[in-house]
Amino acid sequence: MSSVEIKVPALGESITEAIIGKFHKKVGDTVAVDEPIAVLETDKVTIDVQAASAGVIEKLLAAEGAKVKIGEVIGSIDSSKAGAAAPKPVAAAPAPVAAPAAASTANTGSNITPVARAIAADKGLDPNAIQGTGVQGRVMKEDVLKAAEGSKAPAPATTLNVASGGRTEERVKVTPLRKRVAERLLQAQSTAAILTTFNEVEMTNVMRLRKEYGEKFEKKHGVKLGFMSFFVKAAIEALRSFPAVNAYLEGDEVVFHHYYDVGVAVSGNRGLVVPVIRDADQKSMAELEKVISDFGAKAKADKLQLSDLQGGTFTISNGGIFGSMLSTPILNPPQTGILGMHNIQERAVVRDGQVVARPMMYLALSYDHRLIDGREAVQFLVRIKDCLEAPERILMEI
Repeated sequence: MSSVEIKVPALGESITEAIIGKFHKKVGDTVAVDEPIAVLETDKVTIDVQAASAGVIEKLLAAEGAKVKIGEVIGSIDSSKAGAAAPKPVAAAPAPVAAPAAASTANTGSNITPVARAIAADKGLDPNAIQGTGVQGRVMKEDVLKAAEGSKAPAPATTLNVASGGRTEERVKVTPLRKRVAERLLQAQSTAAILTTFNEVEMTNVMRLRKEYGEKFEKKHGVKLGFMSFFVKAAIEALRSFPAVNAYLEGDEVVFHHYYDVGVAVSGNRGLVVPVIRDADQKSMAELEKVISDFGAKAKADKLQLSDLQGGTFTISNGGIFGSMLSTPILNPPQTGILGMHNIQERAVVRDGQVVARPMMYLALSYDHRLIDGREAVQFLVRIKDCLEAPERILMEI
């Protein structure tokens, strides 16, 4: 018998552990080379552990929901029984087409795309209960989304019926991913002295530029002129003026970054995710918009890679896309600052002694008070406000 270890693969810089969200295989199952065996969950993405060899699953050493380290052995494959394993699918001449209903019946756990599997796990759906519309009944992303919207299949939960009034309660086990997010949030609050300062910014001039040049910008660069590129540029100007906000604490040392890798919030299937724009200071407005647009498309298609989400020296979060008026964003360790954008609404303000309506946005800066003083934080936010209210400052770097 020849055993091949199943190991947790390297997931990228600074990631040392993950959580086993689900096993696709059990002991005794056959497996083909590169066939998914398990799903690993990190904060925002899911990664498949693939078989390094064909054979039969000999043993599994970890349970679903367990924390595992990079390089840890979580099972083994008996490769001497490779002949018993199902061959890896290859392109072949199509077989006679059966009735459509037969092609979209129940499927095996492996007959599902990785994206569809990740969405199903996130929504608590059993892939085996979803009818696939792909080739040979393969479950596609659209099949899972349709099942999530219309299926009444119960999630793994216990419903308690209360006799008086017929009221019910439902207890649902916390998913490994949500548990990990909760751990990181608690870590941020317990390891940093987080304070938040607020200000408001008038968006008149930014909105005027978008209206005046938006069509020409899109025609020339092939991408729309959004708000986020203005905020990234303004944040970089503020970070240049206050480098401590672009640094982090490591033991008894302060690590100052002389580059600007800015994380930007985009909306995906799992909520807001924060991919990182590398060397954002070296990119034009058009280049920033193209990167942000690409991140948004990847997030909605569940194609963001771990490398897209790692690192970052400063973060910009945008709860405004969901209608948030005001919030206190939580730091993304080990970063020492995060800027919160919010919804734009017309409000009454005083200009030149007159009460007028202006498009206003509340800004929030959460920061680590161990490294950044309150005066610096306030001035940092004022610098961003000044750049946004007079966008020519960004172009002239003043």
